[in-house]
Amino acid sequence: MAQTIFAGVSPASYATLGLSLVLGFVACWTLIPVIRRVAKPRGSEFHHTHKTPVPRFGGVALAAAFALVASLAFVTAPQALLNWHSQLLIVASSLAMFGLGFWDDLKPIGAKKKLLGQIVIASLVYAGGIQIELIKNPFTNADHALGALSFLATVGWLVALTNLINIIDGIDGLAGGVSLMLMCLLATVGMGVQAGFSMLLAAGMAGALLGFLAYNLPPAKIYMGDGGAYFLGFLIGILSIVNSHKGSVAAALIAPLFALALPIVDVTFAVLRRGLKGLPIFRPDRKHIHHRLIDAGLSRGRTVLVLYVVSLLCLFLAFAVFWSQGRLLSLLLGFLFLILVVAAHSFGFTKEWFLGANPANRSLVFRKETRYALTLSQWLEMEAERRECVFELWQDYQFLVRKLGFSEVKLALPDGSNVWRSVGPEVGLGPVHQARHEMGKDTTIEFAAYEGVLPRALFELLAELAAEAWQKAALRWQQFHESSVKFHSISSDTSHFRKIARRYEPVRQAWWLPKRDFRPEST
Repeated sequence: MAQTIFAGVSPASYATLGLSLVLGFVACWTLIPVIRRVAKPRGSEFHHTHKTPVPRFGGVALAAAFALVASLAFVTAPQALLNWHSQLLIVASSLAMFGLGFWDDLKPIGAKKKLLGQIVIASLVYAGGIQIELIKNPFTNADHALGALSFLATVGWLVALTNLINIIDGIDGLAGGVSLMLMCLLATVGMGVQAGFSMLLAAGMAGALLGFLAYNLPPAKIYMGDGGAYFLGFLIGILSIVNSHKGSVAAALIAPLFALALPIVDVTFAVLRRGLKGLPIFRPDRKHIHHRLIDAGLSRGRTVLVLYVVSLLCLFLAFAVFWSQGRLLSLLLGFLFLILVVAAHSFGFTKEWFLGANPANRSLVFRKETRYALTLSQWLEMEAERRECVFELWQDYQFLVRKLGFSEVKLALPDGSNVWRSVGPEVGLGPVHQARHEMGKDTTIEFAAYEGVLPRALFELLAELAAEAWQKAALRWQQFHESSVKFHSISSDTSHFRKIARRYEPVRQAWWLPKRDFRPEST
């Protein structure tokens, strides 16, 4: 089968393939240093693991490399002139999806608007003639026309792949490495169809991703941002459709799913997790596989290496699906399931699947508390623009953490730290839970609560929401006042908190309270 796939590739095509790969690599590798010099880093996002801001405009280099590779493909691909409208649609729609994500990198536009934009772009692709029209059942070898469902299948596929790459872009090198594996697979699939436009695009983007990963592997010097993630996910989706045809539509579409098995499982559990807790589906969190591995003690580099190994095993199965034209799908699905189960057991995730005697009742409690916490978070973010100094915002934050049931919160900023502690009886409240979140350079927040007030699972959820609430409010204050977030950063001489902030001392430890790991510190 492999010999049949590569039989239609001439030596000249191999030369063009190599030229596309080199062009993509050189373009991306040389553009990123320029982008890093001119780009202004945005504040670190809560779900990212970096302590210092990192530029999020690596997608610009990927899109520029793509434009150069597409120009080369138009000139050299044998079918480019015959199907110029389809090729132009691939390039234009992919760059449009990049533009949508880049807009969000410059100024957040909201999840609903981004989803609507993705649906519009995917719908235009369908209207332009790039569609999933039929599916071949690999078990019976029978073709099934989708009919009216073709629109839903095409748009759903493109939107799903677009967001899939974006969701896994939470740790250095992960999204770029997985996308590189997919581009290698798509270049091979493109050879199977015919050595043409899609093959050159995939090869060129594989080279561009190699250049990008030189700056994105831990510790990352640049992120691809939403622009790069949307662009790569959409391009993977549309090339999968283009490479599918009547004889191999099952293999061409199923093979990428095998290669993306790990991210798909991660995202599936993320959707279930957020749904059960009442969180927005597109809300980022720190419960993805890579976050759990880091929490377990692995470094960012070792975490990415572990996930690369699992993804490579899935990629080998994806190649097997394509080369066998889907005939070994049942056997390969078994191998895939075995790989994922063994990986989950090795990571220690299977223990959590059996915890919780009544998840339905716990879900109702979580959803109620989540809505309350999100409402308080929105209030705090709006208050940020009304507060003239960070100390005032800290006073508002104390109201939020008291309402959520915490017993102690310590906030450390670059110029010092402050502690809030509730005053009340502690007899019979059980052990104390503690959590710590890092939110940038010299900025951490620590929470404590009693088991009798907040059970462990609920405490972890509310601590994460409370930490994110402070980060959003602090970023809002920083942008509005154009000043650094410090306790003594006062924007107005008339602030009635000015004198209080200067002489403020943390709450003193009451003699009847038990000693804990973190103590109040002077500012």
